[in-house]
Amino acid sequence: MSFSSIPFLFVFFPAALALHLIMPRKLKPVLLLLLSLVFYAWGDVRHIVILLFSILFNYFAGLELRAFREQENQSMARIAVWTTTAVNVLVLCFYKYFSDALPVGISFFTFSALSYIFDVYRGKAEGERNILTAALYIAFFPKLISGPIMQYAAFREQLAAFRTTKEDVFAGLELFLVGLFKKLLLADRLGVVFTAIHGQSDMAAATAWLGMILYSLQLYYDFSGYSDMAIGLARMMGFHIDPNFDHPYTSRNVSEFWRRWHISLGAWFRDYVYIPLGGNRCGTKRQLMNLAAVWLLTGIWHGSTLNFVFWGVYHGLFIVLERFVIKDRLDAVPHAVRALLTDLVVFIGWVFFFSPSLGAGFAYVGQMLGAGHMGFWDGTTSFYLLNNLVLLIAALLFTGPALRNLHENILTHYPRGGIALSVVLYGVLLAFSVAAMVNATYSSFLYFQF
Repeated sequence: MSFSSIPFLFVFFPAALALHLIMPRKLKPVLLLLLSLVFYAWGDVRHIVILLFSILFNYFAGLELRAFREQENQSMARIAVWTTTAVNVLVLCFYKYFSDALPVGISFFTFSALSYIFDVYRGKAEGERNILTAALYIAFFPKLISGPIMQYAAFREQLAAFRTTKEDVFAGLELFLVGLFKKLLLADRLGVVFTAIHGQSDMAAATAWLGMILYSLQLYYDFSGYSDMAIGLARMMGFHIDPNFDHPYTSRNVSEFWRRWHISLGAWFRDYVYIPLGGNRCGTKRQLMNLAAVWLLTGIWHGSTLNFVFWGVYHGLFIVLERFVIKDRLDAVPHAVRALLTDLVVFIGWVFFFSPSLGAGFAYVGQMLGAGHMGFWDGTTSFYLLNNLVLLIAALLFTGPALRNLHENILTHYPRGGIALSVVLYGVLLAFSVAAMVNATYSSFLYFQF
């Protein structure tokens, strides 16, 4: 089930929130688990057995690891963690790369389960005896399908001090509406134009550049919109999840971009791959190997085809270039210029992200460089640019924090008027979003395919 669908918005969500608010505190975890399983089954009933297997297998694996740690049997604990990791990864790889039907959210709930297993092994968390708690951590519906990936220790701590305040409900609802706006009124509309451009067999160079920009903006609003909705839903249920995006297209270099894009996945690879391999605490050669491993795995996580592998290696090379060659040589360059250069690198990388193959990616880049037969600019370029200019300007404007900061300043200096303005603003967002849902063809979130 999608957060941006009519059944979720008008059936599941209001029923879930109402039940959650009236349910006694001790029964709320049971309710949330049942709601999470209904949520998953509603959208992907065929594969709920995979989710249930992940819950049960990792619950018992966590208990086994806990027992080995209490016995101080490090060798058996090491064997158990490697065996558990192998089973999780093999199941993920089978369905992700060899199965015709990909279970929705399998990458994200598998990474959540692995986070739990690694933390138990490293002593950051105890193996959970309460199967309800372990199951809810893996299956909690706001973060189940596409994250954000929340570490078990943080989830367990919040569950233990469980309460939902009026402020949580209002703050979560605001964030959910912002995410809904990003998805329906920006991402989906950008996606329609990009699909029309990408469907052409030959195009002018400027048209190809326009398509690349449209997709880059679509992907940002699609995934950050989903993350906002997920975090908002969790907040309304009493859980505080850290932001997953921090205006990444204003970053001054590629390293900063990846600290501000899909933050929870970057933190996962940092904590469970990069640092265990040695991180920055070793020589240059070893650091290069560690970075190569992280970015190769990042590419493979998104897909097994060569275009995703190339995409991961591509970004890894720029990270290495910035860290070991460029270093601080660009500090004197204006922020805006550095942000444009960073976006150029990232946007070109997205070409290999949306292309069906490595060859198709290079062919698209070739058209951007004028390898087609349509010249630099033609009537098609003018048509798509002029007919979508307002959408494009709005999408570019919202990538930065200026409008959010303006809204916060109004609330600070004019609290009464600011609250009234907020109510009107969020009401308009909801009205336009509902209208878009009713009038448009359903479009799933892009990251559902991962």
